[in-house]
Amino acid sequence: MQQAEQDLLVLEAQSGNAQALECLIAVFHPLLVQFATSLSGNHALAKDAVQDVWLKIAKKLRQLNDPRAFRSWLYRAVRWRVSELMRGKAEQFERLDESVATTELDETEIENRALRRLVHQLADTEREVIYLHYLAELSVAEMALVLEIPAGTVKSRLSRARKQLQQMIDS
Repeated sequence: MQQAEQDLLVLEAQSGNAQALECLIAVFHPLLVQFATSLSGNHALAKDAVQDVWLKIAKKLRQLNDPRAFRSWLYRAVRWRVSELMRGKAEQFERLDESVATTELDETEIENRALRRLVHQLADTEREVIYLHYLAELSVAEMALVLEIPAGTVKSRLSRARKQLQQMIDS
């Protein structure tokens, strides 16, 4: 979705257009669940967190002053909600189980799973920037807003994460 389309949908949703909000949900929901799952390692917790965020966003969307900030606002809200759920209900959820037989998977999927395992071994701060940059395709400025850190810190974390992944692959 282009930035202009997103901005128009946000403005329409802010004015009460339910279809515009539904369109935003359709576009961002799967991405947010992936992001929340990458943070928590638990798909059930991730789905709960994203659902909670959509309910909150639906009520507070009118408070967003700049429609261009919608995406980073959304990711930041998911990040906070996942953190809250993991603190408050950690004992209720188990880590995500990736127990699919590798004989049923093609070579690309096996490589993708291996890479995801390596990314999961990174510290939370590096794992977040890798996900936000490569999977959510957020800019450095948007990542800084989501993570609530300076852009320079985002760049250094991203660089450190890339180096760590390269070292893991090489070893």
